[in-house]
Amino acid sequence: MSLAQLRAAPLGAWTRFREHHSRALATVLTTAVIAYVAWKIFQSPSQALQFAFNGLPVGAVYALLAMGFTLVYSTVWFFDLYYGAAAALGAYGVFYLRSQDFLGGRYDVNNHFVNIAFALVVAGVVAWALHVNFHSRLRTRLSPTALRAVGGAPSLAIGVYMWLVLANPNQLNAMLSPVIGALVAAVAFWLLHRGYGRLADNSRPISVLALAPPAAALGSYCGFLVAATPDANLYLSWGVSCVLAGAVSLALYRGLYVYMRLRAKSPLIMLVASLGILLAITAITTIIFRAAPRPLPEAFGSDVWTVAGANIKGFNVFAIGVAMAGFAGLLLLLKKTAFGTAVRAIGDDEEVSKVVGINTTVVIAVVFFIGAIFAALAGILSGHDTAIQPRMGLLLLLKGWIASVIGGIGNLHGAIIGGFALGMIEQFGIWDLAGEWKDVISFVVLIVFLSFWPQGLLPRR
Repeated sequence: MSLAQLRAAPLGAWTRFREHHSRALATVLTTAVIAYVAWKIFQSPSQALQFAFNGLPVGAVYALLAMGFTLVYSTVWFFDLYYGAAAALGAYGVFYLRSQDFLGGRYDVNNHFVNIAFALVVAGVVAWALHVNFHSRLRTRLSPTALRAVGGAPSLAIGVYMWLVLANPNQLNAMLSPVIGALVAAVAFWLLHRGYGRLADNSRPISVLALAPPAAALGSYCGFLVAATPDANLYLSWGVSCVLAGAVSLALYRGLYVYMRLRAKSPLIMLVASLGILLAITAITTIIFRAAPRPLPEAFGSDVWTVAGANIKGFNVFAIGVAMAGFAGLLLLLKKTAFGTAVRAIGDDEEVSKVVGINTTVVIAVVFFIGAIFAALAGILSGHDTAIQPRMGLLLLLKGWIASVIGGIGNLHGAIIGGFALGMIEQFGIWDLAGEWKDVISFVVLIVFLSFWPQGLLPRR
């Protein structure tokens, strides 16, 4: 045996000894936790069911956070802390648009400067999208002035439209009915044309003429229904809030992160920049809405259902369904579409993706937009269950990250499993403790997983 091998032998033996005892300790801890939970369930099955009913909707919120976080992180491989601010923007967006519903407008906080700021963000995002998609095609046909007019007029019009929507929250149903009708008509036409095309591949011009009227009629009918339903304003505010959170995320990526990624020598610079954005948005939220907790309007499903001696609200079941639907939609997007293939290629090697012709800037921008929508939706669902406050984004960000660590960072299946697992662990963990211990339990679980299972339950492959 060489001298180097003699020197390395004790270190190798110590490493094997440490790994063996770490696995043994992890096994003992897991067995103890399972035995404790089984004993408590045997003691009071109805109480255990109640904790499960409490944990599942909370886990759904964490799962949404973890899925969006996983999508962004596994694509660009840095922690975007704006993600927490997006969750708070979603919740406060609903409060902003529906604050006049509280006590005769006592909490009405509609602000012209806020409306203009968001309108400018939306207009800028639309202008960038038009530039990316049409500038290269039209620059040889139009003069620079005409090209700017072609791109600027639609973006300006959409920005003004967003300002009108935000400035007239009592008329969301009337303001958004044309957009909803157009979206329904477009989706209906696409579905009908796709199905009809399989039967008549050689008659596409005829299929367009035949299918456009029924699609337009369906869209018009849906738009009319929305315009005639003022009670839909609360749920329309969900959509507006999610879009605004996504637009801010896309604007931050295109206006800041792209240049920082080119110039930054370390991912730490990106982390600090996103931390500054999170703190700035939190401070602005505090200035506009004050630091006191605020309620959101009561949504549907507030009636309590009793099952085997345990209670759960219909809205909580809806939250679980939203998480499952979000997982299914994101999985289909990533596995069955060309966009999903591009996302996975960028996550594996961004430079190679550029070489093969993928527009990485556009794909990553869309990823940031989708991730922020998931975060905003999680914030909305959480806000309808508990009061909202400006610093809620930081806590939700941490819970989404813990859920990702539990499930396996970068694994979409692990994200949803980790979210529901964290929700259940929190609830069962306070069986014999006060509710204030939930956050302590979450961070203890984080430390345990980082110590014994750093790859999570389902490691990324």
